[in-house]
Amino acid sequence: MMGHTLAEKIIMKNTGLADLHPGDLVTVTPDRAVVHDIYTKSLYEKLMEMGFEKAMYPERLIIFHDHLNPACLPTDPDSLSYGYKLRDKYHVGHFHASGGICHQLIPELGYGKPGEILLGTDSHTTTAGGVGCFGTGIGYTEMAYLWGTGKLWLRVPSSIKVRIEGKIPSNVYSKDIILRVLGDLRAAGGTYRSLEFTGSAVESLSVDSRLTISNMVVECGAKAGLFAADEKTAAYCKMPYESISWVKADEDAVYERELFYQAEDLVPVVACPPHVDNIRPLSEVEGVKVDQVCLGSCTNGRLEDLEEAAKILKGRHIAEDLKFIVAPASASIMEEAVKRGWIQTFVEAGALVTPPYCSFCEGRTMALMGDGEVMLGTNNRNFLGRFGSAKAKAYLASPAVAAATAVKGVITDPAHL
Repeated sequence: MMGHTLAEKIIMKNTGLADLHPGDLVTVTPDRAVVHDIYTKSLYEKLMEMGFEKAMYPERLIIFHDHLNPACLPTDPDSLSYGYKLRDKYHVGHFHASGGICHQLIPELGYGKPGEILLGTDSHTTTAGGVGCFGTGIGYTEMAYLWGTGKLWLRVPSSIKVRIEGKIPSNVYSKDIILRVLGDLRAAGGTYRSLEFTGSAVESLSVDSRLTISNMVVECGAKAGLFAADEKTAAYCKMPYESISWVKADEDAVYERELFYQAEDLVPVVACPPHVDNIRPLSEVEGVKVDQVCLGSCTNGRLEDLEEAAKILKGRHIAEDLKFIVAPASASIMEEAVKRGWIQTFVEAGALVTPPYCSFCEGRTMALMGDGEVMLGTNNRNFLGRFGSAKAKAYLASPAVAAATAVKGVITDPAHL
């Protein structure tokens, strides 16, 4: 019997199967099922339609209010009310009316653990892969069935190994790494595959950086983006390493293909409009004028992201006529950023700091743009029309580039400040 990829090993553990292969259809019993406020009403209605009056495993269910809270549209309060209805009717084990973005709170609060399977009604549920948890998105119809039965079918994905060796340059961040991978695979190059990251450079990444990478694998269609568990994972998840040491691919695992990168060759890059996979070196887009800069989101709203930006902004002010929005990914991150003085740095620099929620990234509040306007953000998508006018443009880059750009008012390499 050949070795197995990390995705295969996690699915095997969940199902109890001794062997499986890409393409196999299996029935899994997910360890967690996550829904956020955009889909609570649809989920409630679907549960009623299917006739499910109770949940099979209520202790495994989690509801987050993070997209519509604070409410900004007249329909938002009604949608939010269904979160409470679901909680009360189905005795949902974990309910968060506030506190931050679900994709940050899942690893932060220990909902997504190494070696587990977590399904959520959001494409960026893949974020949990940063701690070795098989997280992936499903629709609300599938979620309703999962609530009612505790199980769901899953097709075993084939896997792509992304191996990065060497020492990552000091001006290259995890955002640059995942954007480079997306540029190489393109928007559909990872469809229904598990991307598994390995190599000495990968091992050097912090858990925060790994979460950023796993968050964005879905932008090439990936089913999951997985990192093997190590001592850093164990410390982050507050678990003994011995209990999760198995969360890694076998040495003789079979992959569909392998992407190899020498870390020293990586450079800062930017995703250019109108697609996430439209990747160009930062040096080629320096000088592009922007109207707003957005720092944060479930992609880059963690402590190390805010720290990097605060270092650059300390003692500086943003460019005239620029709107600069900062959105920490969770309440605990915001609290710590306040203690460390970073929020004060942002405010003194001229930033608008929002509560910890989906904020500018979802394109409903804060960052809406008019015809011809341009933004640079640290979020995960830059689709046409996502931020208001379909004639507006959005670039994606690292927190360091975002901070430098906010200072100059044009896309800027931090080294050139």
